[in-house]
Amino acid sequence: MKSQTLEITGMTCDACARHVEQALLSVPGVHTADVSYPQGTARVTGDAMKAAALASAVAAAGYGATPKGGAAVDTRVGGPERAPRTLGPRFAARDRQAPLRIAVIGSGGGAMAAALKAAELGAAVTVIERGIIGGTCVNVGCVPSKILIRAAHIAHLRRESPFDAGLSSVPPVVDRPRLLAQQQRRVEELRHGKYEGILAELPTMTVLHGEARFTDSRTLTVSLIEGGERTVSFDRCLIATGASASVPPVPGLTETPYWTSTEALASDRIPPRLAVIGSSVVAVELAQAFARLGSDVTILARSTLFLREDPAIGAAVTEAFCVEGITVLTHTQASRVSCVGEEFVLSTNRGEVRADRLLVATGRAPNTRGLKLDAIGVMLDTRGAIVVDDHLRTSAPNVFAAGDCTDRPQFVYVAASSGTRAAINMMGGDATLDLTTMPAVVFTDPQVATVGLSDAEAHRQDIETDTRTLPLDAVPRALVNFDTRGFIKLVAEAGTGRLLGVQAVAPEAGEIIQAAALAIRARMTVHDLADQLFPYLTMVEGLKLAAQTFTKDVRQLSCCAG
Repeated sequence: MKSQTLEITGMTCDACARHVEQALLSVPGVHTADVSYPQGTARVTGDAMKAAALASAVAAAGYGATPKGGAAVDTRVGGPERAPRTLGPRFAARDRQAPLRIAVIGSGGGAMAAALKAAELGAAVTVIERGIIGGTCVNVGCVPSKILIRAAHIAHLRRESPFDAGLSSVPPVVDRPRLLAQQQRRVEELRHGKYEGILAELPTMTVLHGEARFTDSRTLTVSLIEGGERTVSFDRCLIATGASASVPPVPGLTETPYWTSTEALASDRIPPRLAVIGSSVVAVELAQAFARLGSDVTILARSTLFLREDPAIGAAVTEAFCVEGITVLTHTQASRVSCVGEEFVLSTNRGEVRADRLLVATGRAPNTRGLKLDAIGVMLDTRGAIVVDDHLRTSAPNVFAAGDCTDRPQFVYVAASSGTRAAINMMGGDATLDLTTMPAVVFTDPQVATVGLSDAEAHRQDIETDTRTLPLDAVPRALVNFDTRGFIKLVAEAGTGRLLGVQAVAPEAGEIIQAAALAIRARMTVHDLADQLFPYLTMVEGLKLAAQTFTKDVRQLSCCAG
């Protein structure tokens, strides 16, 4: 039995030491491996161990190994006749002080989270953006859409509310150009405060404006917006290029001046008639917003609203829309689209639909074309999304991905969490992304909020369930608001009562759902939830009341009975 001590380079934390240990134990003849991150060493014992084999295993894991007190070992094909070099962790940082070089393609939520975390951990970061800094969310997604939706909500309340008998309603005059200017000012403030300003202040951060493509597994070529090209060498790379609106292959559509959500949010006018192709989040949010600002809106849904959710959700939102005068054509598809003058004509299986503007909101496709991912072996799914594991690794060594360009759910908070974890892992850490209690919110009125498993999803996993649905007219806060649209549904495991999922359609449902997510994360039962203290006359109290329905009739309780 022999022992050998190696100096290890490239480790940034204790997790790195575990990775090196696993690599050394995989070498034939190695019996034990004791790796110390603080000391930067590995003590290996075994039979017939060769320094080159040990160094090669460590290099394959992304680190460097040199016999302590000895010469560097060269593991390149061609052997010792070539000039020796000190092995680094398959990257250019050759000692523990040299910063790791990380390239981040994109500058949205996932990209920024990764860039900031990597810089915090000591990396030299290059951010490459082909468009506007900040990506989709702040520029053309979450922020401007929620401003538009809020303005539409205020307009709706001025026109109509449950208190009209005692508070006079006044139909609002909608000045869309001024609303748009207000919207864009806030977008610019947030973009500068949360993206551009932060990037400019960090000395270890470089920003390139251009379009990146992979030259090989260690190099990007960037076609700069200002002209020319720049080569960026990296040790680790994160792809966070987001997604763009997808367009269905409807004959004639691409020859018309249709809107995607980007054009709709940037429009300075409210069209008299708006047709919407689509039935999920973006479609329904913008459809209701434009209707409340004055458009006569018709939604063309290929099936029903929220097809992939509990059927009660789509039914509740459809009913709310119909009350507001929004036409929802279910099981309707356009077979041809044309635009004559300024009028759109849609031929459908349910007749002809005419509109002044057409919004196409049928989902978003990952931005992965043009990156030359085939050059480095990055695997894509059938939609063109990058396939990642729970550590955000792609199928290519040292290349990670986060956000809407991946096969993970397209939410900015998922993107940001992914970016942070990807950065930790790129720096040698061990962070995973767990989406089992991922909450989701649709900002219609009433809102839709979900977390965990639906009844159908639980059954597909062979879990027997016990469910209860609480109508909002059993929630005191909804009663005093004179707004009882919607419900709260709890899905529990039969027998144990463990909470598995919550679906809610309610005003401010988005403010309820995180409490449900925490309860699921804590593996609470509905009985635990029913026994908690909830402040009276809040919408979140509906969770407690829904939990109480598993054992009692809540209509027979006093207002704030515990």
